[in-house]
Amino acid sequence: MPNPEPTKSLRVTVRGVVQGVGFRPFIYRLAHEHCLAGWVRNTSGSVEIHVEGDGSSMDTFVQEIEKSPPPMAKIEEIRSSSARPVGYTGFKIVESRPEPGEYQLVSPDIATCEACRQEIFSPDNRRHRYPFTNCTNCGPRFTIIEDIPYDRPLTTMKRFTMCPACQREYDDPLDRRFHAQPNACPVCGPSLSLADAHGAPVESRDVIHSAANLLMEGKILAIKGLGGFLLACDATDSEAVKTLRERKHRPSKPLAVMMSSLGEIARHCMVSPEEEQLLRSPQSPIVLLRWRREESSVCAEVAPNLKYLGVMLPYTPLHHLLMSEVGCPLVMTSGNLSEEPIAKANDEALRRLGGVADYFLLHNRDIYAKYDDSVCIVETEIPRVVRRARGYAPYPITLPYESRRILACGAEEKNTFCLTRDRHAFVSQHIGDMENEETLEHFETTIELYKKLFRTEPEIIAYDLHPEYLSTKYALELKAKNIGLRFVPVQHHHAHIASCLVENGMQTPVIGVAFDGTGYGGDGTIWGGEFLVADLKGFRRVGHLEHVPMPGGAAAIRKPYRMALGYTHSLLGPDFPLHGLPILGPLDTGEHVIVARQMDRRVNSPLTSSAGRLFDAVSALAGVRAEIDYEAQAAIELEMLADEDEKSSAAYPFSIVEEDDCRVVKLGALIAAMIDDVKNGVSPGAVSTRFHLTVAAMIVEMCRAISRDTGIKLVALSGGGFQNRLLLRLALDGLREEGFEVLTHRLVPCNDGGISLGQAAIANFAPA
Repeated sequence: MPNPEPTKSLRVTVRGVVQGVGFRPFIYRLAHEHCLAGWVRNTSGSVEIHVEGDGSSMDTFVQEIEKSPPPMAKIEEIRSSSARPVGYTGFKIVESRPEPGEYQLVSPDIATCEACRQEIFSPDNRRHRYPFTNCTNCGPRFTIIEDIPYDRPLTTMKRFTMCPACQREYDDPLDRRFHAQPNACPVCGPSLSLADAHGAPVESRDVIHSAANLLMEGKILAIKGLGGFLLACDATDSEAVKTLRERKHRPSKPLAVMMSSLGEIARHCMVSPEEEQLLRSPQSPIVLLRWRREESSVCAEVAPNLKYLGVMLPYTPLHHLLMSEVGCPLVMTSGNLSEEPIAKANDEALRRLGGVADYFLLHNRDIYAKYDDSVCIVETEIPRVVRRARGYAPYPITLPYESRRILACGAEEKNTFCLTRDRHAFVSQHIGDMENEETLEHFETTIELYKKLFRTEPEIIAYDLHPEYLSTKYALELKAKNIGLRFVPVQHHHAHIASCLVENGMQTPVIGVAFDGTGYGGDGTIWGGEFLVADLKGFRRVGHLEHVPMPGGAAAIRKPYRMALGYTHSLLGPDFPLHGLPILGPLDTGEHVIVARQMDRRVNSPLTSSAGRLFDAVSALAGVRAEIDYEAQAAIELEMLADEDEKSSAAYPFSIVEEDDCRVVKLGALIAAMIDDVKNGVSPGAVSTRFHLTVAAMIVEMCRAISRDTGIKLVALSGGGFQNRLLLRLALDGLREEGFEVLTHRLVPCNDGGISLGQAAIANFAPA
């Protein structure tokens, strides 16, 4: 029993992800264990606790809050101060208190916990085979929250009235479903239904069993999940996969696969301890694993020409139940047509996906926020986010400074935006490629949601320099309205390096290596192979790859053979012999002449220093990929052919020269030597190996030279080029051998999905 004469009284405030994760029942149990009296409540910005009792017990109580919080809680700050004793005789959970202007950190959606998984497979449990089972340790969070504080009336579960049994759980502080806002059961909660491609109901006594049978028959299903629809089919059925690709307009971009257990994953892929931990984590992302292609029953059409397979475990009860019925790996890819945002509402999915899916597995729990699956890799034994969404967003990145209120609009491809306040950078979930009105609408809607949840109105808008990006146009339209905000344009590659600095908690100057496909340069050219001396306040371009023309502009991205001609024509001369090269396959004589004339006359042939375009050209010249169906396909397939264990091959020749106070990597000798290899029958794999070693050597040599000039020994690697796992490893090894400390990405993507964080950081320090 609590001490009737307390010797001490404390008011404790806890900030972080402490709502919707079982924090108040944890405090309730802890207070009872230590015989303390008082109360705990949610507010709009924190969890507040008033405790009274023995002084030593309260000291232990506060220590245990920090040391052993609930599994999904993330404590950022605990403040305690003396309070006047009231004389409470018990401890209770009291009503939440809204606070104008305050905000709390919102939990991401969390994969099904083991306790809930056991319940859905236990015949004697009242939630047996119930696909919406959850508790305070798992289930939907961000995707159902309409506003804060996080209470059921402010979620999409408000339409479902709990039955007496669920209400008892919800009201019992000792139950793991105490104040679990999505709490439900088959009697009172959401339910499944099955429909055909026209939306007509399909009668079924067991919807999950019927859906599983359809999948095993080779049908394509659109399945409503946590943050939107997924398109599913049997991953071992090549005809089903081909049909899905045709209907989705996704000819060869890899598809993600869901497998029922780690044991099943191990039969198809190699899994390291770090990858296993990531797969089993509450975030449950897609993890890119080394594929045992020859042994695996997953058909080659799932990930053509790749040696990595994107794999995830079931992360909702519906997935667990479905996977247990089908007994085989399933393709689980975003429910959209190519380049469109994911569909989230039933009627929207039936309208947009009616030509893709044969059947629809629907439910009646509304989704408030669209939420794609996250994608991760483990490289150099470190988990690294490639696409940040489910399980991660909207949890913030902690800033190494106190920030102004900023909205950073991000880039065109793999868009995210970022809102900052205090020491928090709220990087949005993956929005997608900003190429259509649907994605722009998703972008704008999600910005408004974040502004509402985190109680912020930006005073500064940051955006990319590229005038044609839809995210930039969004910012400039706000600027045209003259609404009293400050607008800060940010160079693309500076933003890449700044994002790497910030996520590593750094503000000091670095040698920034930014390798990607496209970024608007300050000199009117297209950058992408950049060496910067940079911090959050500014940058100098101190080196870059040699500029070459992109014949046809964007057409050269889709057709890497054009980039190959750009390199050979401009660096080796128009008369350089190309006979015997695979590149000539897709070219007719007329097109070759037209491309040459474009470059000679500088017609629609912008200059670029892009590392991505260099990889494209080498891929085409080596006969790997002349035209692409998805972004970076040529570079990815070139990487797949390299011998990752070969370190003794000689690098191709290159040189570094000074031009206008800037170092330039000259590439003509590299291209000529590589062409000699191809003509002499050297395999594409051997060419790829030598090329990767060469690019890593360029990075090391350039950083060594810049360090001699500046004394800087800290290097930051950023840009989509460092999604190339081989290049990342080679660059890290080479730089560390030279004594450099190297910063890389882990928390946000190195690709354009991390740009918004860098924009926000730079805008914070930009002079007014």
